[in-house]
Amino acid sequence: MLKDLPSSATVDAVTTRAVIVTRRTALVSTLRGLLGLTLIAARGTRAQASADPDEKEIVRRLTGGHVAETSLIRLEMPDVFANGAGVPVSLTVESPMTQTDYVREVHLLAPRNPIIPVASFRFTPQSGRAMIVTRIRLSEPQNVLAVAELSDGSFIMTRRWVQVETDGCK
Repeated sequence: MLKDLPSSATVDAVTTRAVIVTRRTALVSTLRGLLGLTLIAARGTRAQASADPDEKEIVRRLTGGHVAETSLIRLEMPDVFANGAGVPVSLTVESPMTQTDYVREVHLLAPRNPIIPVASFRFTPQSGRAMIVTRIRLSEPQNVLAVAELSDGSFIMTRRWVQVETDGCK
């Protein structure tokens, strides 16, 4: 029976009927799979639009509740990254870095990680620039928060949604 089938055929083990795989069938299956991945990614994008209540509480505890979201912090990360074990991060805070006006500290937070504070960096006016380039671990798709404390005691922050495919915290 099997030798009468074309080379592109497979046998369904449950019903023992022949299934012919044509180029059209393969193309349709591939397109359906891509459509499914697109819909999953779209759901993740909608999830990033609003801050989780947990995020707000974490930031409130760190800052005392007085923080402004601003574009003075530039947090660059890939939108989608395959492995959460080493997600690249580039962060720059716009500041003159003078004796009276500088970035004192920057905190990177991942609210859905088992350990939420990922890293903290201290700066002085002698640092010249408040800039960080590193890699962090992420356990699941989430907003990564960057909170900067300025020399006058005020706080500024930004967030960036990152879709990771595998858990980097195990």
